[in-house]
Amino acid sequence: MPARVSLYYRGSLSSCNYACPYCPFSKTVDSRETLERDRQQLDRFVDWVRQQAHKPYRLSIFFNPYGEALVHGWYRRAMVELSHLPHVDKVAVQTNLSVKLDWTMELNRDKVAFWATYHPGQTSEAQFVGQCMTLYEHGIAFSAGTVGLRESFAAIRSLRQQLPADVYVWVNAFKDRPAYYEPGEVEELEAIDPYFRYNLTDYASLGQSCLAGESVFYVQGNGMVKRCYQDKRVIGNIYRHELEQIAAERPCQMKTCGCYIGYIHMPDGPFAHQYGERLLERIPLRYEAQAHYNRV
Repeated sequence: MPARVSLYYRGSLSSCNYACPYCPFSKTVDSRETLERDRQQLDRFVDWVRQQAHKPYRLSIFFNPYGEALVHGWYRRAMVELSHLPHVDKVAVQTNLSVKLDWTMELNRDKVAFWATYHPGQTSEAQFVGQCMTLYEHGIAFSAGTVGLRESFAAIRSLRQQLPADVYVWVNAFKDRPAYYEPGEVEELEAIDPYFRYNLTDYASLGQSCLAGESVFYVQGNGMVKRCYQDKRVIGNIYRHELEQIAAERPCQMKTCGCYIGYIHMPDGPFAHQYGERLLERIPLRYEAQAHYNRV
């Protein structure tokens, strides 16, 4: 069993307070019953994490729901508690940063990180940058970025200009249309995000080594575990099996992998060297080093 384990957690939540046209979850409205089920699932998961204190492995946890998590108090409370557990190394979340951030003062800042997504058209640049700067001034690690739609290029350039140089601004490649970018556009986005070309690539992954299912697990609200968010196979359940029983070397069974939270766990790739301990929250070492320099 690896000494360090990463868990991606995704409960029943499937709704968002934004309505981005390219996102299917913006068109979902969760019922009270669904939200209550999501809360109960998260409470059970946090309790399970508490019970892992005696295990020989340490945990890093990433919340990436089908929707916006932090508008719900149970996710904020979970992040606060988990960040203070001695056997938890990291708690990260994917968020649009639309909520008040006063609660972040309760977090263990040495262990938390935010993957903040800017959605032009759903919020103003001033509002999003202001939220980012709150995290920055509080010493909370974060990366920020957006989807690389052609109509968003000006907003992406402006976001890069508005944020401090030691904050990594990423661009997610828009892959819904084949050959979407012209060569000059790739270079333009690469000037903003030096790792954009890596995200633009779909990696041949069938039969390739991957840490998914070995030290990286995708946990659903009911406890079911999949090796990867794309792989539909269920490999266990954290409430019925010990994690040591679930963990095993499992080569990829998908033809390609093109999403950041998937391909970064292919050990033959360059990503561990690019991101180091900040792999989950998407902060490259070059930015982490600069941020550390600016703090001291």
